[in-house]
Amino acid sequence: MVQYKRLIKKGEKLRLSVKEEGGSGANVVAVSGGGYSKTTKQKILFIIFLSLLSCCYIFSFSSFSLLDAFSREVKGFGPYELFIAPLCSGTSNGTICCDRTGFRSDVCIMKGDVRTHSASSSVFLFTSLKNKITITGKIKPYTRKWETSVMQTVQQLNLVYRDEKNNYLVSVDEHNNNICDVFYNVPAVFFSTGGYTGNVYHEFNDGIIPLFITSHHFNKKVVFVIVEYHSWWVMKYGDIVSQLSDYPPVDFNGDKRTQCFKEAIVGLKIHDELTVDSSLMLGNKTILDFRNVLNQAYWPRIRGLSQEEELEAANKTGKRVQEDGFKKPKLVILSRNGSREILNDGLLVALAEEIGFIVYVLRPDKTTELAKIYKCLNSSDVMIGVHGAAMTHFLFMKPKTVFIQIIPIGTEWAAETYYGKPAKKMRLKYIGYKIKPKESSLYDEYGKDDPIIRDPKSFTQKGWDYTKKIYLERQNVKLDLKRFRKPLSRAYDFSMKRIGPVYSSHKPDVTN
Repeated sequence: MVQYKRLIKKGEKLRLSVKEEGGSGANVVAVSGGGYSKTTKQKILFIIFLSLLSCCYIFSFSSFSLLDAFSREVKGFGPYELFIAPLCSGTSNGTICCDRTGFRSDVCIMKGDVRTHSASSSVFLFTSLKNKITITGKIKPYTRKWETSVMQTVQQLNLVYRDEKNNYLVSVDEHNNNICDVFYNVPAVFFSTGGYTGNVYHEFNDGIIPLFITSHHFNKKVVFVIVEYHSWWVMKYGDIVSQLSDYPPVDFNGDKRTQCFKEAIVGLKIHDELTVDSSLMLGNKTILDFRNVLNQAYWPRIRGLSQEEELEAANKTGKRVQEDGFKKPKLVILSRNGSREILNDGLLVALAEEIGFIVYVLRPDKTTELAKIYKCLNSSDVMIGVHGAAMTHFLFMKPKTVFIQIIPIGTEWAAETYYGKPAKKMRLKYIGYKIKPKESSLYDEYGKDDPIIRDPKSFTQKGWDYTKKIYLERQNVKLDLKRFRKPLSRAYDFSMKRIGPVYSSHKPDVTN
C-alpha cells in the first residue's frame, strides 16, 4: 500500500469559518488553521490532487486485474484447478498445492515463478514467502499410482520452494542454475513417459488421453515437460502432441538448461479406462472431442497417403477406375501373432466376404505408423480383433461403426472393462463375442475337466500374473465359424442400414 506524509501538522484542525464583511452583503469564506494563509490553501489543493491520483491508481489496478482475469479465461487459463486438482481450487500465486486424493494419480499445482533444475530432479517455485526453503513435496508424475511395482520404476520429482529474497542460501552452482535460460510466458505440464510406455494401451490410457484431459483448456498455449523422455515416443505421438501444444516438448533430464514458466501442473489427471468423463471436464469435453484431436492430427498425413495409393494404383493399371455404384461395408481384422492368434483367420476372411464385406487384414506392430492404422480404421465399418492391447485402436473408428471383440476364456472382466465399456462411451456398436471352451487352444492342452477350462475365475482371482501367464500368453483362438456367423451378420446388417446402398449414375471414369 502506498503511504503519504501528513500535510497537516499534528494537533492542527482544518476549520471552515464564515465572516460577514461590512454591509456589502458579500459572504467571504475563509479557511483557518491556526490562521488563514496561502500555504494552507496550497496544502488543501495538494491533498485533493493526491486523493484523485490515488483513486486513479486503485481504479487502474482493479481494471488491469479484471482485464487480466478476462484474458486468462479467454486464453484458457481459467479456474482449471477445480477439474484437475479439486483440493487446489483457488491456489494463490507463490504457492505449491498437491491433490493426492485420486486413486490413479497425484496432481500438483505450482503458481508463480516456476523453474526446472534437472540435476536434482527438482522443480523450484521462487516466491517471497519466508521459511519455504526445504522440499515441500515429492511426486511421481505417472497415472498408475496404485501399482507399486511399476511406480517404483518412475522418476520422482521434488517440488521445492525457493525464497527469491534469500537466494544466497543456496550454493553458487545452484544459484547459477536458477537463472532462467529459457522463459515461457505460458504454463507447463510435467509428466512421465516411463512406466508401461511401450504398450499401445498404456500409451493412450496412461499418457495421451490424460494429457488431453489435463491440458486441453490451455488451447495449445502450454509447454509439455517430459520426464523419462523417449525420442521414439515423441516421434510416434508427435502429431497428437502438436494438436495439444504450440511448443516442442522439453526433455526434462536431457535439457540441462533452466526452463522457466508462469505456472505448472505436475502430474496428469485421469478419469477411467480409455475415456473422458464430461462431468469432470472444463467445457464438458468428451471422448469424442479427443477423437476430433486424433482426426486433426492425422488428416494431413492421411491425405498424403491417399494420394500415394492412388498414384501407385494408377501406375500399376495405367488407369483409374471409379468405384462401382454399390458400396460394400469395409471390415478390418486386427491380426495378432504369437498369442491370442486367430488360427483360422483365412476361413474368417472367406466367411466375411461371403456375407458381403470388403475385408482387410491389418497386422500392426510397434513400428507401424499410427497414421496408416488410423486411415484404415477411420474408413472402416467394422473392426474385429481378439482381446489385447491392439484393441485400443477402436479409438480410431468413427462413432456408430461396429467393434467386435473376441473374448478368450479367462479374460471376460478385462475385455469388458478396458475396451467394451469405453467403446460404448464412444458410441460404437459394441459386440462382445465370448468364445466357448472348444474354441480355445487351452481346451486341447488341458482338457474339458481341468479347472483352467472349467473354472477360469479360480485362477484369475489369484492375480494378474496368473491371468497373464495362462490366459493371455498361452491361448490362441479357433473360431466356430458357424457360431460366429451370427454376430458377423448382425454387424453387416447394422452397417448397411447406417451407410445404405449408394448408386452412381456416372459411367466409369477411365483416365490414362
